[in-house]
Amino acid sequence: MIRRIRDYLLDSSINIQDRLFILLTGIAMSGMVVALVMGILLGENIEGTVSTAVAFVVISGIIVMGVSRNKVRETANFLAIMLAFILFPMVYITSGGIHGGSPIWFVFDILYVGMIISGKLRVILLISDLFIASGCYFLEYTHPEYILPHNDEEFFYDSLGSLIIVGIVMSLLMGFQIYIFKRENEIALKQKEEIDNLNKAQNRFFSSMSHEIRTPINTIIGLNEMILREEVSDEVAEDAENIQAASKMLLSLINDILDMSKLQSGQMQITPVKYNTVDMISDVVTMMRLRAQEKGLEFRVNIARDIPSELMGDEIRIKQILINVLNNAVKYTGEGYVMLSVQCEKISNDKATIVYSVTDSGMGIKRENIPYLFTAFKRVDETKNRYIEGTGLGLSIVKQLLDVMGGKVTVNSVYTQGSTFIIEIPQEIVDASPIGSPDIFLRHGGERSRVYVHSFEAPKARVLIVDDTAANLMVATKLLRDTRVMIDTASSGEEALRKTQNNEYHVIFMDHVMPEMDGIECMHQIRSQIGGLSRDARISVLTANAGGELKELYQSEGFDGYVVKPVSGKALEDELQRLLPDELVSVDTTEEKILEESTSWIRKDSKKANVIITVPSVVDLPKELIERYRIGIIPMKIETENGSFRDGVDIDAGAILSYVGDKGKNARIRGIDRDEYVRFFADKLQQANNIIHLTASTRVTDASYSDADEAARTFENVTIFDTEHISTGLGIMAVEAARMAEKGSSPEEILQRLNKLKNTVRTSFIVDSMDALVRSRQIKNRLLAGITGAFMIRPVLVMKRGRMRLEGISFGTREHARKRYIRTIVRKMKKADHSTLYITHVGLDRRELEWIREEVLSRVSFDKVYITQASASISINVGIGTFGLLYRPQDE
Repeated sequence: MIRRIRDYLLDSSINIQDRLFILLTGIAMSGMVVALVMGILLGENIEGTVSTAVAFVVISGIIVMGVSRNKVRETANFLAIMLAFILFPMVYITSGGIHGGSPIWFVFDILYVGMIISGKLRVILLISDLFIASGCYFLEYTHPEYILPHNDEEFFYDSLGSLIIVGIVMSLLMGFQIYIFKRENEIALKQKEEIDNLNKAQNRFFSSMSHEIRTPINTIIGLNEMILREEVSDEVAEDAENIQAASKMLLSLINDILDMSKLQSGQMQITPVKYNTVDMISDVVTMMRLRAQEKGLEFRVNIARDIPSELMGDEIRIKQILINVLNNAVKYTGEGYVMLSVQCEKISNDKATIVYSVTDSGMGIKRENIPYLFTAFKRVDETKNRYIEGTGLGLSIVKQLLDVMGGKVTVNSVYTQGSTFIIEIPQEIVDASPIGSPDIFLRHGGERSRVYVHSFEAPKARVLIVDDTAANLMVATKLLRDTRVMIDTASSGEEALRKTQNNEYHVIFMDHVMPEMDGIECMHQIRSQIGGLSRDARISVLTANAGGELKELYQSEGFDGYVVKPVSGKALEDELQRLLPDELVSVDTTEEKILEESTSWIRKDSKKANVIITVPSVVDLPKELIERYRIGIIPMKIETENGSFRDGVDIDAGAILSYVGDKGKNARIRGIDRDEYVRFFADKLQQANNIIHLTASTRVTDASYSDADEAARTFENVTIFDTEHISTGLGIMAVEAARMAEKGSSPEEILQRLNKLKNTVRTSFIVDSMDALVRSRQIKNRLLAGITGAFMIRPVLVMKRGRMRLEGISFGTREHARKRYIRTIVRKMKKADHSTLYITHVGLDRRELEWIREEVLSRVSFDKVYITQASASISINVGIGTFGLLYRPQDE
């Protein structure tokens, strides 16, 4: 029995609170037996002895029943409730109150609840224990006659016994808990050591597997490329192309598995190096353009001119990220295009965030699937995508690499219409001079002819290739055959040293992993070889060990270059041409001609904005400002008896005012639905990485805030902001947000400014007649409208906290009312920014507008005054003759 209890208490698979409960109750029950015996021996009052005995029997019965039914947790909770509300108060009353051991048992109860009970019940019981204990003390203080007293001897023995029992219980309990924690910690440390050893073994296995598999793949791809260079039948050429595609897919899978292993074990190292921006982007573009063309897709590139020409970052991992995302775009696009956009957002003089956007016209992603895009081994919409190859690792690796690099990726997609992946990577600037015109890519890459054309010849150059695998030597030799260089080979480090002793080589390609003497040791011996003729040779490592961290190793050891197997003919030729002295190289101009003829894919359009501001057509801004700040406008709909018209596109204010002026003709504004917003946002995200959409006050117009908000959830970087204003008040906020966006402010900074601005912008206007307000249901009392018209009352309305409020009224002629409104507004312009004044009107003629302008400027000066006709949507709400003076508040 004792062994079973011991095994139970030490069983780490059982909840520690359940084990503590068994230990605690066991000790406590033993203590109660001792207390009961002591009470009988000391002749304690019969009520106290009976209450202790009853408590013992009840608790024992509950514990036995609960444990036998495997209801330990429920038993502990029930027992805690009984102790707190029944047993301990009963013992307190029958065992002398504070002149006994009860206060000590109250402490035990609090300890029991704190250590055994969890969750909300623990908080409730701890508070209850304190209240019950306080209640017992209060009862004894106010009504001592309710407490069965102890004499001095009983008080002494009862309190001493309780103190000893509870003290032993607490000591044993704490000791047991410390023992358990130590034991669990030792187990955890041992498991951690085992996991570390397992990870190391796994990484060794994956690294070895990568090296071993790359070696035969290198042979397959290399020899297959030689077949494709030859004049062969169409059938053989097709078979060779299929072999090439399958080999590259296998290589991609190996790389993904190896990278996932490193990421999951936390051993992925980011190796920042200086790299040429144009070279890096060109390598990616060249590869992906060919893949897109093979699938019949148009490949577009939009490179900003202000990108720094040299950056510091892990070039290999950045390429991997871009290739993975672009590969995905090509795989899931059946027809249309794939576009890569690159731009720079500078953070400081020596740091920048490079933003890569990959957009496609493919099948898109369902909104509910977007959260699972970056989950390893998970492919969304399996039914539709079951015929598309891949493991589901690519995007997971992208996300984890970006996390390690301090970058981020966001996704915008409209199902069936395409997707945009936006990748932001912080980089250090090495050379801030901009890359300039995209034509620079002519010198670095472009579409290659499917017919092999060697890039140069160097008949006087001498090259040594060192590799312990004969197949690799054969492949490298054949791939460089058309360059006419003189090639020697060596199958070991010792053989390489014998040849470099007596021969002068211009370039040496050196395998890393070789038996007896590896490539690094061999390279150092060649450099220090006494009497050797190749001490000054350029040595490039030719290795099957993939990984950006190894590039840094090879550079630090003194290698002049780095080529990863399996190597293509182009990569090998490019590396050799880079390392050879210029005087030995004769460049084949055929390839340059091919490149120059294939640059139509380079797009020279404007830089993609980081943030763009969009608004509904009720914005009421001059066209000049809308175009200047690239503010996007989505038109509201106006419903008439003749059909539905888009505000500012199909119908303007003059036409709608003429329409409603006819007797019996009505028009009303209809909001923008979710699907319209989705299409609008998707289109604008082609121009910017982020959208902030400002809506008119949701309490005044049918601004369709809920539809806009729901549409924004389809995208990751569209934010909806309720300005609580309409007309030019909304426009002033849009201009301020657009100015900040132009200066490079982040979406968060713009939203913070807008939250302050909406409380200080003043949107007010004087209404000539209330008929339009009644017709548009802004005012429901037709009688009031009639009275105001009869008595020449002209209301002044103002926007406050998103609602249209009556600020004042003017009596008398139209001219008198307008003068009074102007005087009132001018008095409130003490905190105005006097750079710009907006006069927004509905149907006023030139003479009236000039009069208003002169009246204002005779009282206060502004650098610029814009006079704007209100939109059709605003016009039918407030009616002809309405105008307002609006201005930007002064910066605090």
